Amino acid sequence: MINEFIPITEGIRNLVAQWETRLSALDLGIIVQRKNCQNRTVRQIVGHMIDSASNNLHRIVHLQYGTDPLVFPNYASEGNNDRWIAIQNFQEEDWDLIVGLWVYSNLHLAHVIDNIDPTKLDRRWIAASNVEETLSDMVIDYLRHLKLHIGEVEELIG
Repeated sequence: MINEFIPITEGIRNLVAQWETRLSALDLGIIVQRKNCQNRTVRQIVGHMIDSASNNLHRIVHLQYGTDPLVFPNYASEGNNDRWIAIQNFQEEDWDLIVGLWVYSNLHLAHVIDNIDPTKLDRRWIAASNVEETLSDMVIDYLRHLKLHIGEVEELIG
């Protein structure tokens, strides 16, 4: 376990513990009707967080054995994250399934972060044209990103 990542994985686990029951208890009208500034509902925001956990999981794994720098699609660039949300149709997905997938995706991601090979932290991923990000920086930024979207959900549920 990498000491620098302990606050990250603890933060992920704490957010999951704080939000699992809260998300599960939300009324249907709240999760499908209220929208943020990106025109996303609570269902779609949580779906996006699932995508983020999934994509980060794959990058973390690939960065520990693949080429350096890693060429791996950035699902979030050029509006692709909205395509992911639409293609998966989170707006119509069963809410309990979405919440469960969000919980388990993030708990598994925290587990994988706990098990990163410390010799691989400087390996790079090409995040965009002329932009490279290290495995370490990617892991450190994940909690910030998760909190950003939890904040959006919190704002929508009032």
